[in-house]
Amino acid sequence: MDKIRQQKIGLYDPKNEHDACGIGFVANIKGVGSHSIVNDGLEMLENLEHRGAVGSDKSVGDGAGILTQIPDEYFRELLLKSKIKLPPLGNYGIAMLFFPKEKSLNLKCKKIIKEVLNDFNMEVFFSRLVPLNNKVLSKVMKNSAPSIEQLFIKGKSSKLIGDKLNLKLFVVGKIIGNKISLLSKKNNLLQIFNICSISNSTINYKGMLLSDLVRKYFIDLNQESFKSNFALIHQRFSTNTFPSWDLAQPFKMICHNGEINTVRGNVNWMNARKLAMKSKKIGNDIKKIWPLIEYGQSDSACFDNALELLVMGGYSVAQAMMLLIPEAWQNSKLMSKEKRAFYQYYSLFSEPWDGPAAVAFTDGKQIGATLDRNGLRPARYFITDDDRI
Repeated sequence: MDKIRQQKIGLYDPKNEHDACGIGFVANIKGVGSHSIVNDGLEMLENLEHRGAVGSDKSVGDGAGILTQIPDEYFRELLLKSKIKLPPLGNYGIAMLFFPKEKSLNLKCKKIIKEVLNDFNMEVFFSRLVPLNNKVLSKVMKNSAPSIEQLFIKGKSSKLIGDKLNLKLFVVGKIIGNKISLLSKKNNLLQIFNICSISNSTINYKGMLLSDLVRKYFIDLNQESFKSNFALIHQRFSTNTFPSWDLAQPFKMICHNGEINTVRGNVNWMNARKLAMKSKKIGNDIKKIWPLIEYGQSDSACFDNALELLVMGGYSVAQAMMLLIPEAWQNSKLMSKEKRAFYQYYSLFSEPWDGPAAVAFTDGKQIGATLDRNGLRPARYFITDDDRI
C-alpha cells in the first residue's frame, strides 16, 4: 500500500496534490463533559460534508472521524453488564484498532499485541468488537472495511496508573505498530492494521466515511451516556496520499487542513537525530520506538507522530505546537522580546513543519488550534455564554 500511495503514474504526480479538508472542535471551557458536546461535534462534522471528496459510489468518502474524551460513564455501565469493574478514569487505557478481517492475520496481530503488553507489565482485561451499523455502507465499502475493536488495557502493577500508564501506552503502541508493519512487509500483505488511538484519556472513532455517516456507522456515539468535554472532528479531502481507512482523521492528537510541504525534510531531520535523541521521561524506551515516523504516511500523520513524541517526552501540547509550527518570528515587529527569544531558542531543536495548514490539536487535557505562519489556511472561533468554544 505504501508503494501505491507514493507511485507516480503517467501525468499523475503525488507532489502536486492540494487540499480542502474541513476541521473543527467544540469544547466546554470548564471541562464539563456532556453528550451534547459529542452531538455538537457530530453536527459540525455533518455540516462540513462539502469539504470532503465523494466517490462514484456515494457511500465512499476520503475519511471522517471524531476524537473525544474516553466516555468513562458509558464504558463503566457497559462493562458492568459483563461483571467487570473499571478502574478509575486515567488508570486504564483503551486501544481503538483496525484489524485485518482475515482470521489468521487477525490472530497474528493479537499475538504480537499480547507479547508486547506482557513485556511492559500490562494486560488486556476486556475487549469488544465496536458495534457498527453496516447497513449504511455499500458493498464496496463493506469489503474494504477493517474489523474495528477496542482493547481495554491496564498495568499489572498498581503503580502503573495516570501519566505513567499513558506514557507506556504510547511506547507499546509504537512497538506494536512497527512490529506488525514489519510482518506485513515481509509477507507482502496489504491488510489493514492501524492504531487509531491508544490512550487513557482520548478515543478515536474514524473511517473512510462521508461526514454524515460517522454518527450512523458508530452506534456508540448515539448513546446518551457517551459524554465528553470536547469533540475534535475532521472531514478529509485526500491530498498527499490516496484515501484509506487508516489515513482518515483525526489522528491520535491532531486533525489538519492543508499541506505540510517540508515533510520529507522534517522526517529526515528527525531520523538524523536518532542517536542524539534523549528523554528523561521516556528513558531507555526511546530506543525501542524507532522508526518514530513510518514511511508512506500522509504529511499530517507524520506531524502527529512528531507531536506525540514531544508531548510524551514532557512538553505541554501548546509548547510542542509552537516548537513544530512557529510563527514567522524573525522579522516580526509586533512580537515581544520574550516570545521571540522562545522561538529563537527552540529553532535549535527542530526545523519548522511548514506549509499552508491549519491544525486543531488535543492531548486530552488541553485543546486548541493554530494557523500556518502565513495564515494561508484561515480558522476562526466563537466563545458562547454557556462556556463553550
